[in-house]
Amino acid sequence: MQAIDVIAAKRDGEELPADALREFVLGYAREDVADYQMAAFLMAGYLNGFSRAEAVALTAAMLDSGDRLDLSALAGPTVDKHSTGGVGDGTTLVVAPLAAALGMQVVKLSGRGLGHTGGTLDKLDSIPGMRTELSGDELLAQVEAIGLAVCAQTADLVPADKAMYALRDVTATVDDVALIASSVMSKKLAGGAGAILLDVKTGSGAFMKDPERARELAELCVALGKEADRATGALITDMSQPLALPTALASEVREAIEVLRGERSGRFAELCVVLAGHMAALAGVAEDAAAGTQRARAALASGDGLERFRRFVEAQGGDPRITDDPGLLPQAPVSHEVRAEGAGVLAAVDAEAIGRAAASVGAGRQRKEDSIDLAVGVDFLVAIGDAADGDTVVARVLANDEDAAAAAGRHVLAALTWSDEPVAPPELICAVVG
Repeated sequence: MQAIDVIAAKRDGEELPADALREFVLGYAREDVADYQMAAFLMAGYLNGFSRAEAVALTAAMLDSGDRLDLSALAGPTVDKHSTGGVGDGTTLVVAPLAAALGMQVVKLSGRGLGHTGGTLDKLDSIPGMRTELSGDELLAQVEAIGLAVCAQTADLVPADKAMYALRDVTATVDDVALIASSVMSKKLAGGAGAILLDVKTGSGAFMKDPERARELAELCVALGKEADRATGALITDMSQPLALPTALASEVREAIEVLRGERSGRFAELCVVLAGHMAALAGVAEDAAAGTQRARAALASGDGLERFRRFVEAQGGDPRITDDPGLLPQAPVSHEVRAEGAGVLAAVDAEAIGRAAASVGAGRQRKEDSIDLAVGVDFLVAIGDAADGDTVVARVLANDEDAAAAAGRHVLAALTWSDEPVAPPELICAVVG
């Protein structure tokens, strides 16, 4: 089929054969298919939908457009995780060391944030001296030695996905489950791990705000992983409020260290332990997720997770002293307290608005080339179901000047809904898939 035939078939709602989709995607990666043709195809698919077979074919084609990591030299079992993102979601910083402490080898290729969310690499940048660019040989040697590495994805992995995503971003075709799933899973499969766990967020701070859409995405990602013969599972988790207290990137690292030191509990710490437990079950180092979670709690309590984190930071050139002195991380000059406007029970949070408030003081970027301030953001100090009065500090804005901090504080207050009645906190784990 010629490119125009592929576009016409999708426009007319036909299911495309795998070989036609493969050649179309690979042709785009070779620049034989023009941007305007791919844009037309994406819009046709967005409007008419893609079948599961087409999603499998799209994933395979994107995977074949570039290199793959060969992890066969590692002792294993190799694991990877992916979160669809949200506000205060720094779970990798805790989950990866815990997984390594349980005997898994974590190979995590991460990215940078865009908009109101900071990426894992942005968080790691707040650690003095930390390197996130590793060669293939460095990556394998580090994982074999200490059980984990978190670094940037190279340009040679799934280049078709990178080009297609950039086009989707400017043609209003991002929000399609099949396109999202094939994008996510092509990168995860190229990463080479034998087991893959997905953390699909739902709620006001998530990309997939509707729980049913989140389930659809989770189920398709799991199916794509299993189609490629990888042990794959997913958790659908709550993002109706910030997961962790801080949104400042350096503060997220600080909180992760406090969790690993056993000094902080709560929703963030609990999710990290549960994710590590499910990874252990997928990788076969625990009988089931419950046993894996129990082992993860033990690794946290014993300090094994903290020691793995310290070795990870040191291996990638960072200052390992941060595990003992998180004060070495960047700190903002202004800390502005935001107090509740009256008495009530917190009933709902526009978590995305909290993220935008953090971005307004420099904690986010609107374009990939934008710089990001590692020390600024919002520490969100209350949770749904908490009671407050006019003296309650609900948030702390970390910024470079008082005016910007005060403006962000007003945005935070506008994102909160209060009730006169008791409010039950939302369930952290909404569903398990796979």
